[in-house]
Amino acid sequence: MSKILIVDDDKEIASLIGDSLYDEGYETLLAYDGEVALEKVSNNLDLEMIILDIMMPKVDGLEVCRKIREKVSCPIILVSAKSRTLDTVLGLEIGADDYITKPFIVDELVARVKAHLRREKRRNSIGNNIIKIGEIEIHKDSYEVYLNKELIDLSTREFQLFLYLCENAGQVLSREQIFNSVWGSDFGDIGTVAVNIKSLRDKIDKENKYIKTIWGVGYKLVKPIGEGI
Repeated sequence: MSKILIVDDDKEIASLIGDSLYDEGYETLLAYDGEVALEKVSNNLDLEMIILDIMMPKVDGLEVCRKIREKVSCPIILVSAKSRTLDTVLGLEIGADDYITKPFIVDELVARVKAHLRREKRRNSIGNNIIKIGEIEIHKDSYEVYLNKELIDLSTREFQLFLYLCENAGQVLSREQIFNSVWGSDFGDIGTVAVNIKSLRDKIDKENKYIKTIWGVGYKLVKPIGEGI
């Protein structure tokens, strides 16, 4: 269930939005000023959407937007009076994703919430199925590997081997580990690991930037400096 924070000093409007989203199956949290909103964000980093009024006491919506962008990446929809055009533009520049002006139709706001959550779900799905390491992209669903955006022709087993190395980047993997995970302990000869490693290097790592041999142990895939592991 998606968790949505609604921030508005007008308790009646906040409750109306909250009830409408709750009826659609969403979990809703309410805050009636900027300070409480910041506190709720800090305590609920798994938020999937924030609906944020610009004009609020204590801490205004623009300052809240700026601060919460340091903590969460979920979509933010600003709620703005028609006369606050410049504030709305500034809000979009500092991290908001969309805006709606008062007075608004609640059904329109709900539709926008659904659209943003659908896009976010697709984006996350794509991100989880693509691994990027330096100039290399591994597309897990399509069994494709790209080097500098050029598709590299790998066999199914070469792809599975390279994917295994990438998913365990930074770890030293023994030949036995690799063989058992990619081929299965009762299939073929462990020497096939070295043969396929050589083939991978010939195709995507001729400069030995990524696949390192750990003599007497096995292999390790390293990421370029700055990418982390």
